[in-house]
Amino acid sequence: MTTGTPPPTARRRSRARTFVPLAVAAWAVLEIWLLILVADAAGGLAVVILLAAGIVLGAAVIKSAGRRAFRNLTETLQRMPGQPGADGSSPAAPESGRGNGFLMLGGLLIMIPGLISDVAGLLLLVPPVRTALSRYAERSLDRRMRTAAPGGFSDAFQQARIHRPDGKVVQGEVIRDEPPRDGPGPDDEPRPPLTR
Repeated sequence: MTTGTPPPTARRRSRARTFVPLAVAAWAVLEIWLLILVADAAGGLAVVILLAAGIVLGAAVIKSAGRRAFRNLTETLQRMPGQPGADGSSPAAPESGRGNGFLMLGGLLIMIPGLISDVAGLLLLVPPVRTALSRYAERSLDRRMRTAAPGGFSDAFQQARIHRPDGKVVQGEVIRDEPPRDGPGPDDEPRPPLTR
């Protein structure tokens, strides 16, 4: 007997959910293998010193990038219209603030024990590499935001940016002008509590 509805189809598992765990496992095995090779060649103490130096260097990079990001945020907020000493123009992002996220990611990769992650983190400390990755990520995000379906996250972000550009909140009160009803209606019955 058919009801006219198509049979339910199983959702396909995305490629990322299939390959990301495999890639992380392969990366971990490769990192451990390289650390064992270095320990055989240079000794266990050299590996421990290398890992400790990576943690210290990574923490210093993250701290520096965080301070720079906070300084850029403070400068931007001080240039906002309405602030004392502001020129009234819209604040532009400082050029020194570009790539702070990739700089922090580089520090994090250096802190993770392993030689491959250290090399990747050191590459992210090079300004041309960081700039190229930043441009690529910006173009990719812009392309995805343009092709996103209406009603999604990008649409909500666009509406918030259009309707509340200055972030001001207007206080108010909603007053309903409905005529009184003659008898009890369906809305007068007690309602169950709202739960999630």
